[in-house]
Amino acid sequence: MMHIAFDPCYAHELPEGHRFPMLKYELIPAQLLHRGIIKAEQLFAPKVCTDETILLTHDEVYLQQLHQQTLSAAAQRRIGFPQSPALTYRELVITQGTIDCTLFALKEAVALNVAGGTHHAFRDRGEGFCLLNDQAVAANYLLHKGLVNQVMIIDLDVHQGNGTAAIFNGVDEVFTFSMHGAHNYPFHKEQSDCDIALPDGIEDDAYLEQMNIMLPVLLERVKPGIVFYQAGVDVLATDRYGKLKLTEKGCSNRDEYLFKLLKRLQIPCVVTMGGGYSKDIRNIVDAHCNSFQLAQEILYQS
Repeated sequence: MMHIAFDPCYAHELPEGHRFPMLKYELIPAQLLHRGIIKAEQLFAPKVCTDETILLTHDEVYLQQLHQQTLSAAAQRRIGFPQSPALTYRELVITQGTIDCTLFALKEAVALNVAGGTHHAFRDRGEGFCLLNDQAVAANYLLHKGLVNQVMIIDLDVHQGNGTAAIFNGVDEVFTFSMHGAHNYPFHKEQSDCDIALPDGIEDDAYLEQMNIMLPVLLERVKPGIVFYQAGVDVLATDRYGKLKLTEKGCSNRDEYLFKLLKRLQIPCVVTMGGGYSKDIRNIVDAHCNSFQLAQEILYQS
């Protein structure tokens, strides 16, 4: 069965003003079950990631600040959340969830994390609602254990994966690809191994054409042992901040194209959900659920 890590955070536990963006993490599993896309036994609750594993990627001083709740006011503003033990716990569990998903994906071709994709977290600091970079930690874990020799991170969130790009700058074993809005956060972009900056208002066909030009060539060249896919749905036209104009069908076509490409090349994939800020929560949840359904139909191998 295709394995899915679920987010332990409940929106009502968060400070007022931060609850809506987190609500989807409760609703996605419920909707997947309601639509019959998955069964309850496919969901698993990750444990807390160990400091030893986190320190393969993150700075020890920064990790201790998270544990001891000693982030400065400026650091908390940069993250966008006030520090709390609950948020640190959540990030540690999400990160372990992505690691667990890699182990399932290596056996079953695909696994998904309902949360994850915290791509704005740098080695020594957090940004943009991201405290720890789960994909980076998981990639370094796999390399450290010798489970793969080459990793590729495909980030199709509307925001550039700036933390991921910085962490792996100069690291030959990890290839970073980010296709994002040119005029969106972060306003100072880091340099990925390959960046495609999209104009405001791009629609389905032009977006998919960019993928078709770049991804087959890069995947054939890099030959990764695993792909981490950041499947943000903030590319939707309904998104409050995204500035792109993809339809829900276009967003599904994006996922379908990538999954079929990975299937053809026989590359395992870990999917993390990334961003989504449409005013109607149904737009967000439906688009994410489509990703789960396509992953199961196209990639999963028992």
